[in-house]
Amino acid sequence: MRHPTMSPTLSSPGTRPLLASSVLARLPLAMFSIALLVHAQRLTGSFSVAGAYAIASAVSSPALGRWVDRHGQTHVLVPAAGVTALTLVANGLLPAGTSPVVLVVLGAAAGALTPPLAACVRTLLPGLVSDPGELERLFALESTVLELTFVFGPVFALGLGQLWSPGAALALSGLVMLAGTLLFAAHPLSRAWRPSAEAPRTRGGAMGSPAIRTLVLITFGAGALFGATELAVTAAAHAHHETGLAGPLLGLWGAGSLLGGIAATRLAGNGAAGSRDLLRLLAALVLTHAVLFVFAGSLLALALAITIAGTTIAPTLARIYASVDATAPGGTQTEAFSWLLTASLSGASLGSAAAGALAQGGGPATAFAFVAAAGVTTLALAAIRARRLQPDASRRPVSPTRPRPRSLGAEISRTVAP
Repeated sequence: MRHPTMSPTLSSPGTRPLLASSVLARLPLAMFSIALLVHAQRLTGSFSVAGAYAIASAVSSPALGRWVDRHGQTHVLVPAAGVTALTLVANGLLPAGTSPVVLVVLGAAAGALTPPLAACVRTLLPGLVSDPGELERLFALESTVLELTFVFGPVFALGLGQLWSPGAALALSGLVMLAGTLLFAAHPLSRAWRPSAEAPRTRGGAMGSPAIRTLVLITFGAGALFGATELAVTAAAHAHHETGLAGPLLGLWGAGSLLGGIAATRLAGNGAAGSRDLLRLLAALVLTHAVLFVFAGSLLALALAITIAGTTIAPTLARIYASVDATAPGGTQTEAFSWLLTASLSGASLGSAAAGALAQGGGPATAFAFVAAAGVTTLALAAIRARRLQPDASRRPVSPTRPRPRSLGAEISRTVAP
């Protein structure tokens, strides 16, 4: 029986265990980058070798998603998590003076095989609801919960590094990721998921869809905006001789996203995701981030402004995820979500690098100007390509034999029923 005060998305059978196991598995993912960075600096005296993990992860993510779509989640998640954990433990046990080449190889191996957990859980979420109006709320809830990993992951990594060592933090995070992934893969919804046998294989996979290409482009632009914002806020704090406040300011940004996600779980629309709604949310995200430069002269004003800007993040991402589910060609859902990760990582790297170069020569104001430019450009491209965001005809209507909401929901109900 559903509790009257319980969110419908949480009361769906299996929702809470699925999200809990996915958060446990993804928390270490938010620790890897900073742990690898600190560990590499300790062993080699340089930060330059630590980027191999992120680059390899961005490059390999769509391929792993495609493998999931073809062979199922269990057959990809479990071995990928095992090999990734092994490479991270090996990396954490390396002694001082280790050749940078070894660090690059191990970091790249870990990044290339990091299990596509985000894509997998987002592929499963539609199986928890039968009402399309609930799906966006569920994506908003997932985005909100995931935000916690980005808030606490780096803190845990640095705390464990100081308590023991950066290498121990890296090894432990790999083992936690393995344990969490095994729990997620053991969930009935993940075990029951199978590739759609009836879906035709489209040329180009997920990227053969104009809608998915548009969403990837939007996510790349949003990633550039996010990467530039992080750099610009750090530069602003440094310009005020309060570099230590950069972390709390970015924490308020994440807190704003949490608040926005909580609101979205209650206020999300009752219909399928539409391009107009996506454009409205994207416009709000761009506007609230574009005006940050106005408040760069006062850290107190910037703190308020970036908290407000953060409230637009989770609702916008939830709408993007719902659009991916509606528009991805049949049999390519996991790959499509994986392309979003690649776009986000690539965009954030570009945005951070560009804003950093601008801030070096012109101060934080020029970095915030890039934030605005990236946002406006992304919004303009989204508006131009909005007509391409149409549901994929090969996936409508849903076949009764397709492993989607009703059959998977029934599988969960049978499993968790007393």
